[in-house]
Amino acid sequence: MRRPGSLTLGAVHIAALALTAAGFAATLWSGVSDPGNALAFGVLIAVGELARWGGLPGADAPPAPGELRGREPAPLATAGALAYALLGEQAGRATTHGVLQVVAVVVAGGLVGIVPHIARGKGPDLDHQARRILTVGFAALCFQPLFNSGELSERLGHGPAYALFLLLLLVLTALCDAVLAALMLRARTGFPYGPLLRDELRALLGIGSAVCATGAVMALGVAAAGLWALPVFCVPLLLTQVSFRRYAAVRAVNRQTIASLARATEIAGCTPPGHARRVAALSGAVGRELGLSGAELTVLEYAALMHDIGQLSLVDPVPEGATALLPAEEQRRIALLGGAVVRQTGVPAAVAVVVERQADPYRDQPLPARIVRTVNAYDDLAGTGGGAGGSLTALERLRLSTARDHHPAVVESLARVLARGGVTGGVTLVPPG
Repeated sequence: MRRPGSLTLGAVHIAALALTAAGFAATLWSGVSDPGNALAFGVLIAVGELARWGGLPGADAPPAPGELRGREPAPLATAGALAYALLGEQAGRATTHGVLQVVAVVVAGGLVGIVPHIARGKGPDLDHQARRILTVGFAALCFQPLFNSGELSERLGHGPAYALFLLLLLVLTALCDAVLAALMLRARTGFPYGPLLRDELRALLGIGSAVCATGAVMALGVAAAGLWALPVFCVPLLLTQVSFRRYAAVRAVNRQTIASLARATEIAGCTPPGHARRVAALSGAVGRELGLSGAELTVLEYAALMHDIGQLSLVDPVPEGATALLPAEEQRRIALLGGAVVRQTGVPAAVAVVVERQADPYRDQPLPARIVRTVNAYDDLAGTGGGAGGSLTALERLRLSTARDHHPAVVESLARVLARGGVTGGVTLVPPG
């Protein structure tokens, strides 16, 4: 059966492909205007694509908890593409390239830049490429006709008003890109659109703002000083990119450390193999279904990974690690022991609070604790339910426990996530029956 989101993704990819075809056809038919500018910006975009995989620290690190692959992976290439879309003059001389040539140069530079990546056996990210083509095309469409007609020079001149116009246009382009990125992630994952859009808008305050600012400064710098301004204005963004990759690498190491600590319960025989990983993956999906985003998802996934760490303090292990089958007081004691251990690991205090309160009545719990409690119970029950209907039996038992133990909204969100096939990434959410 075709996923509903596949139609959205297909439409976006077809639109990007059609715009690309029109750009190359128009450029081949009429020739390249200002070939020096086209070559310089094409090389810049290619270098930006290469920098994505050029050995920067953390460049290949997995996303940190609570994050999705929706962020801009090649900020220098995107900034260069935006600068070319908003380029009206070069060293005081008016340029003559149009919207379709902008698209053609951006695509050509991107294709050259991803060749080494393909040689390493990694295919291009079609979603990111389609987003860049459409957003750069949007920016060029808003700028080039106005500039080439003389309307911008006549109304705004070349002073602060012109620079402000470029910044406003870049902000509008960034907003459109965020809307498109959230839409494509919604189609890929099935998560609610609102939290995904909030995540993308928050990302604009970080590397997104640096990309927009660099694009505007590049366009203004080339207009005043010529193409020699490009390497000068690339340096700050490259340094920002290196710092961002190192930060991402640190977060990835932190996550790996926490995941290794969570596996201690499996190594000690306290929990079944893969239990913590399954609970963390499914908790993250349920959290997004319920509208959590950003730092809240990070706390949720850390807590889900370490929710059973308190079992290491028990003299007698729980059979099969199924704490959901224990009396309420025993569950609460294990949760408090786990919270005490988590507080010694250096993770945020909110993670320890979730671990400590996962066994409380749901009316007294914060939402992340409700999610961890319900997903942990589901994994315990599905693993011990037996037969092909173990997961259905587990969900039914959770629904029957919504008076005190499990929040109805969390149980229904879990059911919706499971109905969509769980989460991606090769994680087996329902143990073999």
